[in-house]
Amino acid sequence: MKLNLKRFCTYFFIVFFSAISFSQKRTSTKTPIKNNGYNLWLQYTDIENSTLKKKYLSQIKNIHSFGNSETIKACVEELERGFSGLFGEDYFLDKEASNNVLIIGTISNLNDVHQKHLKEDVLQIKKDGFIIKKIEINGNKKIVITAKTATGVLYGVFRFLRELQTNQPIEQIKIIDSPKVDVRILNHWDNLDRTVERGYAGFSIFDWHKLPDFKDPRYLDYARANASIGINGTVVNNVNSNALILTPMYLEKVKALADIFRPYGLKIYLTARFSAPIEIGGLKTADPLNEDVKNWWNEKVKEIYKNIPDFGGFLVKANSEGQPGPQDYDRNHVDGANMFADALAPFKGIVMWRAFVYSEHNPTDRAKQAYTEFVPYDGKFRDNVIIQVKNGAIDFQPREPFHPMFGAMPNTNLMIEFQITQEYMGGATHLVYQPKLFQEVLEADTYRKGKGSIVAKVIDGSLHNKKLTGVSGVSNIGNDINWTGNHFLQSNWYGFGRLAWNPYLDAKSIADEWLRMTFTNENDFVNPIKNMMIDSRETVVNYMTPLGLHHIMATNHHYGPGPWVGNLSRPEWNPVYYHKANEKGVGFNRTKTGSNATAQYAPEVEEMFNNVSTTPEIYLLWFHHLPWDYKLKNGKTLWNNIALKYQQGVNEAENMISSWNLMEQYVDESRFKEIQMMLNIQYKEAKWWRDSCLLYFQQFSKIKLPDGVEKPNKSLNYFQTLKHPYAPGIKSQW
Repeated sequence: MKLNLKRFCTYFFIVFFSAISFSQKRTSTKTPIKNNGYNLWLQYTDIENSTLKKKYLSQIKNIHSFGNSETIKACVEELERGFSGLFGEDYFLDKEASNNVLIIGTISNLNDVHQKHLKEDVLQIKKDGFIIKKIEINGNKKIVITAKTATGVLYGVFRFLRELQTNQPIEQIKIIDSPKVDVRILNHWDNLDRTVERGYAGFSIFDWHKLPDFKDPRYLDYARANASIGINGTVVNNVNSNALILTPMYLEKVKALADIFRPYGLKIYLTARFSAPIEIGGLKTADPLNEDVKNWWNEKVKEIYKNIPDFGGFLVKANSEGQPGPQDYDRNHVDGANMFADALAPFKGIVMWRAFVYSEHNPTDRAKQAYTEFVPYDGKFRDNVIIQVKNGAIDFQPREPFHPMFGAMPNTNLMIEFQITQEYMGGATHLVYQPKLFQEVLEADTYRKGKGSIVAKVIDGSLHNKKLTGVSGVSNIGNDINWTGNHFLQSNWYGFGRLAWNPYLDAKSIADEWLRMTFTNENDFVNPIKNMMIDSRETVVNYMTPLGLHHIMATNHHYGPGPWVGNLSRPEWNPVYYHKANEKGVGFNRTKTGSNATAQYAPEVEEMFNNVSTTPEIYLLWFHHLPWDYKLKNGKTLWNNIALKYQQGVNEAENMISSWNLMEQYVDESRFKEIQMMLNIQYKEAKWWRDSCLLYFQQFSKIKLPDGVEKPNKSLNYFQTLKHPYAPGIKSQW
């Protein structure tokens, strides 16, 4: 199919003048126009290098598409949108051109000649993988974007546009790529009233009240953005779920979203409330072994698939933080997960069963509870069950060692759960580039099958030859115009998608891509800001939780420091539970002389963590309770190192402001000033963290602050009396 020029022009002008289009242009870094950030990394701004632009235009004279599915139509529309933005007024299609043509379509829809040129390449791609290749037929040069599925073609289209956005050469382009992970999914902690648990970017984008009749154009742009980075699933309701989402009225609303998302390869999943048979089904029990309960779920699943034939399945949080589950009926996680799995299996649906469990009735170290509850059941779960495991054993801390469950369940499907939203890292006001954290975890060596058994190999299934694999990320998306509440935090959504597609990618390369697509290709901007992004995660660790300190945030909303909190009903909700500071020292002893959480790791890792001299200093206080005068490898005492780390974090936060202030010429005024204000908030709150934590811990160390650490100008009592009852991230209680 050749593009109709009239149709294209009409479409272009509609998009150009739309308030929320993804086609804003910036003609020069010297005169950047106002930009509200809505377009994310799909800016498609005019290519400033005129020589390069001319070269691209000579290589793309026309577009031929094969197939008429909604997904292929979406491919064509994205290319039109991208080309009109990247090439600006110089762009036009020569509908008669047969040389330098861009061809898109699935392998099965291409003609025999095209297929012949791609025969060997096709053997290298998996489902939803794609090929982008320059070929020549009868003297005519063509670039082919193809795949086994239409969704694969779409991923290839976005990849091709990324090459143009980042100014890569395409003369001899040959890219063959497939996702290494099956389920690449966002978890929205969005409630039906549009509040968002741990959300810092406004209310939920899903307006359940107006659905299904009002379909916000943002839903389509959301699907486009996710498809552009290979995300293929979304859980649209909170893990602390409401059973109403499973009622006919709400399923009609879910169907409306699924219909919008489908052309972009984005499957809908739902969080299923375990007690739904009681709350909306009229039963007196939710016992997973009860036949009436099984039948109720069987019928509910049938109802869902009747409305949404490509429904992905359920995410379940059970017997955690007050949520109902199988243990309420003296059953186990296997009983609960397999009940859902059996209902979904006829439709090829899956169950993502969360391993985030801990109990106030269990005095054991919280870090041990998930492993203790799940590992004994290895091999008992159905093939369409995948256990969703947080990256660390506690709860999305700025830094924590990898979860010991990774590699410890060779006969069970495991997926990793990252938190993209910054619950424990300052919320949306702090610039924290989290792909650096994600990469650190993925590269961690479990040693479960010897050296090199890294977490990434567990996640992609290669370590234990698993067929069902997955990566999930707790979304940081809201209805703020820039989606994430902070322009820079778009990079965490982007980076999550890229690492979900390929867990072996480098966070620095991902940052480079994102900066070039989101701001400019100018190296004088990209290189220093890329370095600032890469360092930002370590910065937040330094001014919040250095040397393995953890979970010392204020409780409930987790906004700001709260190491002094120790009066909550559940011990593991109190920061004092985690740092155990006293006159003798600080830290949580998880070695064989303490809680023995280290025994849950492979012997090589256990030995490393048990020995204070071989424990990486970044995890020191996670595994060891040490005296204040303990000497670290740099010869300084533990107390001095803690204090200097806090100061270092503050200094680094200040340096981020300095680095950004030098970039004004490269960024539009709106985004520049917004980011500038956010960085100043971060610097202010870094000092808050430093001063309050050092004053608190100094009560126990009774040692003066070392040279180079700024002295607090407020008292500990001042910081302890600060209250934030309406801090973002929690549901209001009024």
